[in-house]
Amino acid sequence: DVQLVESGGGSVQAGGSLRLSCTASGLTRYDSDMGWYRQAPGRDCDLVATIASDGITKYYGTSVEGRFTISRADSGSTVHLQMDSLRPEDTGLYHCTTSIRLVPYWGQGTQVTVS
Repeated sequence: DVQLVESGGGSVQAGGSLRLSCTASGLTRYDSDMGWYRQAPGRDCDLVATIASDGITKYYGTSVEGRFTISRADSGSTVHLQMDSLRPEDTGLYHCTTSIRLVPYWGQGTQVTVS
């Protein structure tokens, strides 16, 4: 089974930084796009950032562009999200996602709280 495990969340003051990581397992190759979504209470799930299998093509949501950086490592099985200049509105449960042959997979999420 494909599994995505996130780590790196926590509590930080506004203006601070956090680095999230997501490790995928259960595949022989890690050549699918990967991304991060966040879910805040009472709000729709927001797409934060995605990164293609080439590790070069990236997309950022408008609210995080210029502050967050997505990257891949470990032959594509790990994706990082460097979050700088954090704001209270960045608070939420951050999920790592990927899609394998049109089947979506989500991790359990890691909580980020900015005060």
